[in-house]
Amino acid sequence: MASLRPPFESPLTWPAMSGDNLSATFSPELADITVYMIDVAMGADIPRKRGPAMMKSDILLVNKTDLAPYVDVDLASMESDLKVAREDRPYFLIQAKNNLNIEKVSQAITELAGL
Repeated sequence: MASLRPPFESPLTWPAMSGDNLSATFSPELADITVYMIDVAMGADIPRKRGPAMMKSDILLVNKTDLAPYVDVDLASMESDLKVAREDRPYFLIQAKNNLNIEKVSQAITELAGL
C-alpha cells in the first residue's frame, strides 16, 4: 500500500480503479470508503440503471456537469433520478476542472473517514 500513497501528505490511501465493468468487479469490502464517479457525458440514464456502485458507494460524484447542454442531459432530471437511486447516500454534481463543489466533496470524505 505504501506505493499507492499520493505524492502529497495525506492520511488516506487513494487507490483508483476504472473500466467498463468496475461495479461488477470491485469489492467494496476492500475499502473503508468507496467513491464512485460518473461523467455527465455517459448519459442521463446512468442513475436509472441503478448499478451496484451507483446504489452502494459511500459517495457518488457526477463530474463534468458543464457538458450537460452539449450531450443533451437535463441536469434537473438527472438529479431527480439520483435522489431516488441514492436514497440517503450523498452525491455531488461537480466540475473537477473548475473546482465546483470540490470542497463539499472533501468535507464529506473527511467526515466519513472520521478525520
